[in-house]
Amino acid sequence: MKKACGFSSSLIMVAIAVVLMVVMVPQVSATRWTVGGNKGWTTNVNYTIWAQDKHFYKDDWLFFVYDRNQMNVLEVNKTDYESCNSDHFLHNWTTGAGRDVVPLNVTRDYYIISGKGFCYGGMKLAIHVEKLPPPPTASPVKNASPVSNLRGQYVLPAVVAIGVLWDAFVHIW
Repeated sequence: MKKACGFSSSLIMVAIAVVLMVVMVPQVSATRWTVGGNKGWTTNVNYTIWAQDKHFYKDDWLFFVYDRNQMNVLEVNKTDYESCNSDHFLHNWTTGAGRDVVPLNVTRDYYIISGKGFCYGGMKLAIHVEKLPPPPTASPVKNASPVSNLRGQYVLPAVVAIGVLWDAFVHIW
């Protein structure tokens, strides 16, 4: 019975160690934007207003949800965007499922419309994709040596994680 209790507490300690190690690694994640929010990609939505308070960064995604039997997702140049001309699209992102994704993998302006006349009903989106801003830097600490910063940032959590793993190993065997 004692071994079972030791095993479960060791398992908890291992889980804590894993969480600590994950917290140490900075994470950057892309945002998947559902175009139009809960209304989706449809007529009578002002996509300029929808996009105005959002920041689109490199490696984000635009997710279009729409009626696959009627509409489409076409990337065009600025002139064709302004005139709703879908004849010379740059890229057809339509897959036929009505659930299409446009990867924003280049920092530039993107112009997207729906052809078949739906652009005239407001189905057009223009966004600017920018680089992800650098992470905020901490203010310098006076009298801190690089070794103490390294110890606090990586060495100490690593030592704790190794100790927890060792404890779990000893209790299991």
